[in-house]
Amino acid sequence: METRIPIEELVSKVLTELERLNYAYNTICGYRAFYKRVVAFAKERNEINFSEVLGRDFLEEKYHCTVDYYKKAMPKGVKGPIRRIRVLGDYQLHGVVIRRIVKKPGYIKPEQFRPELTAYEKECENNEYSKRGLRTRMQRLFFFIDYLENRNIQKSNDITAEMISDYVKTIYRYHEKSIASILTTLRVYLRFLYLNQYTDEDLSFKVPKQSKYYYPPVPSVWNKEDVIRMLKSIDRGNPTGKRDYAILLLVAKLGIRVGDIKSLKLSDLNWNLKTIDIIQSKTKSSVSYPILNDIGWALIDYLKNARPISDSPFVFIRMNAPYESFGKDANLHNIITKYTRLSGITVPNGNKQGLHSLRHTLASNLLEQGTPLTVISEVLGHLNSKSTNVYLHTGMDRLRKCAIDPEEELENV
Repeated sequence: METRIPIEELVSKVLTELERLNYAYNTICGYRAFYKRVVAFAKERNEINFSEVLGRDFLEEKYHCTVDYYKKAMPKGVKGPIRRIRVLGDYQLHGVVIRRIVKKPGYIKPEQFRPELTAYEKECENNEYSKRGLRTRMQRLFFFIDYLENRNIQKSNDITAEMISDYVKTIYRYHEKSIASILTTLRVYLRFLYLNQYTDEDLSFKVPKQSKYYYPPVPSVWNKEDVIRMLKSIDRGNPTGKRDYAILLLVAKLGIRVGDIKSLKLSDLNWNLKTIDIIQSKTKSSVSYPILNDIGWALIDYLKNARPISDSPFVFIRMNAPYESFGKDANLHNIITKYTRLSGITVPNGNKQGLHSLRHTLASNLLEQGTPLTVISEVLGHLNSKSTNVYLHTGMDRLRKCAIDPEEELENV
């Protein structure tokens, strides 16, 4: 629905829309000052209308920014200017200001879409989606709903194929995996609307397909010496260190997901059988992990000498009042980051070495030892071995360099 209008008129419409959306006064002043420079730049080039080329030339000349922000991460120093240029482009293309992807706790469903959104959420719950999976799915969907509301769509039956196509254009700059997830969520929701008679046409077929298949990246893995070095950097003489050490051992040696560690309850620890018995939050499958000696002693040390007195049923809780479980959005990334820095470990550019990377390290080591993929899949809690096939890309030579023995390497830590 792109309609070219003079750049000064476009800027005026954008600033008016920002006021309507209740942007802060100082923020709007920043946009206004920035757009004055863009308009002056356009006049110098005898350009009447805004274009993507004009916006990119402005960023390159004024900010030395040459990055393709549709395909690459935005450099920190120019995120603000890029965002303001994108707002102009989005408004010219869609007639709305596309909201940035941010988490929205307590999302309020627009009144005109409330019945179908509530019904869809209920159906997902009936299908026993995990709470985290449902939250992520609804989060993706809410951005589409916001887009419709900003375009003044009053009911689901007014959605058109053109609107879907216009919305999909706004996500082109995301990672391929994110695009795939968004398109899938959109396709499933539109199918739901048709089957439940909220729309007369099945618009799920109007959602475009990706032109190329997404190939999962090779997982980041740790060098075994770095894992040991990181664990040794933990001060196990203080309560927080005792807790963090136990958490990191559970991930590194058993491959337990962060979500399952957060939801781990005292009643899940079967000391008689020396097992940890849980129902995985992601797959809803029951799994039993062995309480290895070093893990057992780390848990005992934490529970007896570090865990704050609390009525919380969860094993791992906050070390500062209120003494309760971690927040639902906590990914515990700060824990591994803290000790990576303390131990002086340098993470290569492009490597993701969060808690999840310790799961990758365990899986890669098991693969190097000749463990069948079906067994690795069971250890990691995958529903099937297809999710585990990505580790085959690591290669045997690389595995020999980064392998860590889950039963032996940490015994002397």
